[in-house]
Amino acid sequence: MNVKLIKIEKPLDINFILGQSHFIKTVEDIYEAIVTTTPHMKFGIGFCESSGPALVRYAGNDNEMIELAKNNAMKLSCGHSFIIFIKNGFPVNILNAIKNVPEVCGIFCASSNPTEVIIMEGENGNGILGVIDGIRSQGLETDADITERKSFLRKIGYKL
Repeated sequence: MNVKLIKIEKPLDINFILGQSHFIKTVEDIYEAIVTTTPHMKFGIGFCESSGPALVRYAGNDNEMIELAKNNAMKLSCGHSFIIFIKNGFPVNILNAIKNVPEVCGIFCASSNPTEVIIMEGENGNGILGVIDGIRSQGLETDADITERKSFLRKIGYKL
């Protein structure tokens, strides 16, 4: 067995969700969950099938996001994993809808940070062990940082 790190390749301002599911209809059900929750969101989904032809299945409503999803899913090549790339929204807008898709087993990461995925290569395939999301903590927030955080959340409409 080998352990390796796979870097998620994407523009800095693009968010993504990385998860695991268990069935080929994942792509269609995630697509429906996103468009019924946040119709204006642009996205692409890549899903690594783990049996039969073992293809990367994909869908979405934005060619750039679809290409990111296809390329990153192929790099990961981990059975039953999926990756969703998002613009015109944030993971928080759709995360609960994705978690409620019956095939979804879990979410590894929802981020716009530079991210590396820790992969274990086995005899038959690859599996995700975990993720490295962003950078190391640089210290504790100050009173000024708290004020800035609260102001930012209100500025973007997430808090009143």
